Amino acid sequence: MLLRDKVVIVSGVGPGLGRELALGAGREGARVVLAARTESFLEQVRSELEAAGAAALAVPTDITARDQCQHLVQSALARFGRIDALINSAYTIGRVMPFEEADLERWRVPIKVNLFGSLQLSQQVIAPMKARDGGAIVMVGSIAARKPMVNDTAYAASKAALQAAARNLALELGAYRIRVNTAMVGRMWGPNVEAQTARVAADRGVSFEEVKREFAARMALPEIPDDADCAGPVLFLASDYARAITGATLDINGGEWMP
Repeated sequence: MLLRDKVVIVSGVGPGLGRELALGAGREGARVVLAARTESFLEQVRSELEAAGAAALAVPTDITARDQCQHLVQSALARFGRIDALINSAYTIGRVMPFEEADLERWRVPIKVNLFGSLQLSQQVIAPMKARDGGAIVMVGSIAARKPMVNDTAYAASKAALQAAARNLALELGAYRIRVNTAMVGRMWGPNVEAQTARVAADRGVSFEEVKREFAARMALPEIPDDADCAGPVLFLASDYARAITGATLDINGGEWMP
């Protein structure tokens, strides 16, 4: 098991990748601390983990609030005694629209969540990780920071900034054996992309399957990875198998983007 007996915090546990990260961590032997704003969904995932035999703790958390990040970390320590890994999966896309029409004040929303929220939570786990002589922080990034997309500038900027911050933190925290890496995910077949595919198909007056095939054709591996496919490599970065990796960016996109 990749994460046997590790204590892993997963932020942004919602339908899609967040849920798959949490369930995957549990399958790999971790004790999982679930964080997101929606308490009902957290409890649902906690129940799924416990039914599968994994220990889990659900802590409703808005990562943009410093006191809530502190409460999350203290709750994890009170229940499990340590923190081995943090997976920063919480995000918001924000308003998708042409830059010419954008209200730049609204850009503060994805930047506040995706960048400052992730960094704020990361800051809170440093002390307990130092006390354990190490740990792993994984930032869940996006292909949007690599591959320009129309009308997606605010989200792309927030994720690009998070990637840059991760590399600097890797250098700063390496002396304490705290690894910081970025998992740069692309389009993932799950609830969010299914809904996007349906919207595009309706807007263009074509079939759902036609749009799905078009999305898949952009990838070297001619299929859209699903949320579980993308969760696995993220969990690898949180595990001891990646103990010699820090400051790295792992692209998980089926070959849609090859740096």
